[in-house]
Amino acid sequence: MEKKNFFSATRIAIIALFGALSGVLYIFGFPISAAFPVWLELNFSDIPALIGTFALGPLSGTIILVVKILIKLVFKSTSTVFVGELADFLIGLAFLLPAGLLYRKKRTFKGALAGLAIGTACSVAVSILTNWLVLVPFYVKLLFKGNWDAIVGLMKPLFPSCTRETFYDFYLWVSVLPFNVMRCLIASTATLLVYKHISRAINRIAEKLTPKGQNAETENKKQFIITLCVCVVLIVLMILFALLHYFFWRG
Repeated sequence: MEKKNFFSATRIAIIALFGALSGVLYIFGFPISAAFPVWLELNFSDIPALIGTFALGPLSGTIILVVKILIKLVFKSTSTVFVGELADFLIGLAFLLPAGLLYRKKRTFKGALAGLAIGTACSVAVSILTNWLVLVPFYVKLLFKGNWDAIVGLMKPLFPSCTRETFYDFYLWVSVLPFNVMRCLIASTATLLVYKHISRAINRIAEKLTPKGQNAETENKKQFIITLCVCVVLIVLMILFALLHYFFWRG
């Protein structure tokens, strides 16, 4: 389906479907407090985003990520003035883009494995950099008023010997790195198991929904315009609701 016209009603609808599924899974994240700090929440939103990227291409995967973030902001808002969501977007993008670009060039099992391996490495690297340079300093300043003892105290149950001086050693290399490797491995494994089946289903749906006959081009244009307008309206409404949720309804 990737080689067909990008601007089709069917493609836009499938992107919206994967984005909605990814957004719902993103909302229902959960901590693994026995192994990682409680604010590192595992969710399975990378799976539909990765499948969508393999099936529809890297640009579609990027749009799916945007929809995912917007859905989370609408229903849960943000506790980090959108900084955490921006970091999640960059970490997700670092995973999807290399995997999608490599798989697009070599659409084989080996190509998928290579893309997933490089995507995992890039995503883990970006997660370490964003936590080190952006997220931790931001959280310490915004949530803990610059008090490092507070965030170090949250690490103590897992790492009793953690101090201000050794915080990044424990957090980046014993928490962030293995957590994100696990996240990417789960998404990669699930995608490899189900991608071919979902890809065939997408192609069958596209064939059934694509108009045929003399008026096919006109019908395609009508479908595209209607679908695009609906999606634009929904995205604008999600942005407005996300802003309202943050500025007026947060407790």
